[in-house]
Amino acid sequence: MTAKNLELLLQTVKPVELLRNQQTGPNVYPGVPAEYTNWRDEQQAWQKTCVLFNQSYHMADLAVEGPDAFKLLSTLSMNSFKNFEVNKAKQFVPCSPDGYVIGDVILFYLAENKFNLVGRAPALNWVTYHAQTGKYDVRVELDQRSALRSDGRRKSYRFQIQGPNAMKAIAKVLGKTPPELKFFNMTSLTIAGKTVRALRHGMAGQPGWELFGPWDEGEAVREALVKAGEEFGLRLVGGRAYSSNALESGWIPSPLPAVYTGAAMMAYREWLPASGYEASASIGGSFYSDNIEDYYFTPWDMGYGGFMKFDHDFIGREALDKMSNRPHRKKVTLALNDDDVMRTIGSTFQRHNRAKFIDWPSAVYSMHPFDRVILDGKTVGISTWIGYTANEGKMLTLAALDADYAEPGTEVIFVWGEEDGGSAKPIVERHTQTHMRAIVSPVPYVEVVRKAYAPGSWRATYA
Repeated sequence: MTAKNLELLLQTVKPVELLRNQQTGPNVYPGVPAEYTNWRDEQQAWQKTCVLFNQSYHMADLAVEGPDAFKLLSTLSMNSFKNFEVNKAKQFVPCSPDGYVIGDVILFYLAENKFNLVGRAPALNWVTYHAQTGKYDVRVELDQRSALRSDGRRKSYRFQIQGPNAMKAIAKVLGKTPPELKFFNMTSLTIAGKTVRALRHGMAGQPGWELFGPWDEGEAVREALVKAGEEFGLRLVGGRAYSSNALESGWIPSPLPAVYTGAAMMAYREWLPASGYEASASIGGSFYSDNIEDYYFTPWDMGYGGFMKFDHDFIGREALDKMSNRPHRKKVTLALNDDDVMRTIGSTFQRHNRAKFIDWPSAVYSMHPFDRVILDGKTVGISTWIGYTANEGKMLTLAALDADYAEPGTEVIFVWGEEDGGSAKPIVERHTQTHMRAIVSPVPYVEVVRKAYAPGSWRATYA
């Protein structure tokens, strides 16, 4: 008999076994070509000229409206809602009662009592659950991402225009100097005769705006942006290059939702379907533990300790308060050794003992990657995003390391490939684990990003 919810499903299979052998591959980016030109030039354009990301397809949106909407959202997020007002946006990072991250999305304050959350499903599911089961006067409405719908439509389009020339392109499409906006502040303006909401954003250290409005008006706005950007070197970015930008900005896109354990989470697991995101997500990589809690992240692991605020009551506050004085892992970038990367790729041309295939530019092959980082045989951290950037000419990973090993310049070992020849995921071929040397480096890795973003104020574009 098929399980009716996640809790019943987990009574038949251990969480790690379920997720490690899931048949799903990495997150997909539907609606746009893999490459408009080539992913190398598309990557370099966000540092040298400007790019247009079409984010209209791959993320889910959750509208939250009603007199208690603000109260509900502040009760679920670890970051402060002080001074949060209409025409502002913020990261929304909900945690479990035990203090582990459930998700990471962007929250838009659109109007009085009207909000929108944009990103991956786990955080949106958590909000929906509390809206439906708590004593809140709110309404929620999910606008599902394109991969899980058949009508080919969304409520809204969403574009990002980023790069050194982005504001020149925006000035041309507006026919005037763009208004000055502080980071994560919004305004309304007109493009191609359409009213557009604009969010001051940033990606890979470069200025830009995120633009959104009614779905049926999206193509007219996109065409106007592309035409205006021609003289400024604007490039459209395809699905291959899109997810790799997180490597330069240092944003970890894929925390595993910390929902699989704990008595306090049982009612939520009973609410979640047995076929939803949490039940069908995949984990992969060289890190393996029978305990699913070893895959959970704290806010400090993700570099969010700086904007965690105890100025309001929220789920997980007590646990996080107790954690705050303990040692924490530190988020870093690992720059993989070029010779070791080439050796690993070169093994593809052997008949035996091939390493796990490294794809380009993103080498992520599961929805939630977890690779071991070791030193002298000891696990000293977890890598959770890997890929190549043409801007740096390097293979990079984002990792959370024990503080004693997180000093820039430290050499560690990155373990690539899964144990025992690989899991049952169809995207994983039989292979042999291999080691690559890596230098612990700052996060963000790109110098211009570190200079442009204050700690806790940045994030990459959505993945």
